[in-house]
Amino acid sequence: MKREIYDEDHEAFRASVKQFLDREVTPHLETYADHHGLDRAFWLAAGKQGFLGLEIPDEFGGSEAGDYRFNAVLTEELAKVNMTLPSCVGIHADITVPYLVHLTDDEQRARWLPGCASGEILTAIGMTEPGGGSDLANLKTTAVRDGDDWILNGSKTFITNGGSADLVLVAARTSPEKKAKGISLFAVDTTLDGFSVGRVLDKVGQDESDTAELAFDNVRVSGADLVGPLDTGFISMMQFLPQERLGSAITNLAHAKQILEETVQYAKDRQAFGQPIGSFQNTQFLLADLVTRVDVTQAFVDQCVIAHTKKELTPVDAAKAKWWTSQVQNDVLDHCVQVHGGYGFMNEYRVARAWRDARVTKIWAGSNEIMKMLIGRDLGL
Repeated sequence: MKREIYDEDHEAFRASVKQFLDREVTPHLETYADHHGLDRAFWLAAGKQGFLGLEIPDEFGGSEAGDYRFNAVLTEELAKVNMTLPSCVGIHADITVPYLVHLTDDEQRARWLPGCASGEILTAIGMTEPGGGSDLANLKTTAVRDGDDWILNGSKTFITNGGSADLVLVAARTSPEKKAKGISLFAVDTTLDGFSVGRVLDKVGQDESDTAELAFDNVRVSGADLVGPLDTGFISMMQFLPQERLGSAITNLAHAKQILEETVQYAKDRQAFGQPIGSFQNTQFLLADLVTRVDVTQAFVDQCVIAHTKKELTPVDAAKAKWWTSQVQNDVLDHCVQVHGGYGFMNEYRVARAWRDARVTKIWAGSNEIMKMLIGRDLGL
């Protein structure tokens, strides 16, 4: 079914993203995996192409597209390559940067945004803590006022871009007695004394990503690094989470769709018992089922993209898109591995890496169980 949400400008942008990926990224994927991270050359090249500044105003070096469909196109094309690219680029350009655009003053924007757009300043967001998971309201990291400064203590884990970030947006408790209403956000320069990167975590998949533990040991942060009003961090996180979850949904579906298309071709090419395996009824029925699931899910995600472009996407619909696409993605890829047989279990095959990479999508950006709780509450349950 033809998708109707993109026009000629979006497709021209898609072509430029594809060209960039083919020229600048695909040849280096194995190096990224070996080094467990995207090198700075990648970020600078992406910045030069304008891919990191879609949310950033022109005066600070961005393009400020003002149309989330461009973000969606970029995310789709990155996801066709692997799960790491939309994850790492999304954390920087689609998740962290909007905080720095919408919650900061002119001095802060001038200090941070040009580097974010160019790739000279790489960002990460420090929400999740050891033992905390999706329970952001009960985070333990603290920020205590000391004159005009703040002293940060605590730790974060599962932080995408954590091993290489120059600036980390950190959620910390500034007024413990207020509980969720006592959390604030700070932009922490990773060169500050007391900040350290712990382990770059050994994950099941997404080898190209530097997912790390972060520690804050009496880190002195200037009052000028407070992002947004004091004690409004939790509210801000809730306001920005729908875009993060929509980005996850777009990634999940585009990734699954690409591997499914490759699997259909494999079923045409692979011979067994003297004929293509795709000619067997079981394989035909299976692939028909998977293609239908992907296409039907695409229709809902596209509507979510349109709603978000109009600033009408609700947190509940974003939760639906996030959990459903991650489930569809994992179901599709599990079957794609099966169609590939023994080859599907070999890391040299894209389907095997895709299968490993996708498992986390049912956990991150709020676990699927949390998403269902949000939907259930909206039903008045």
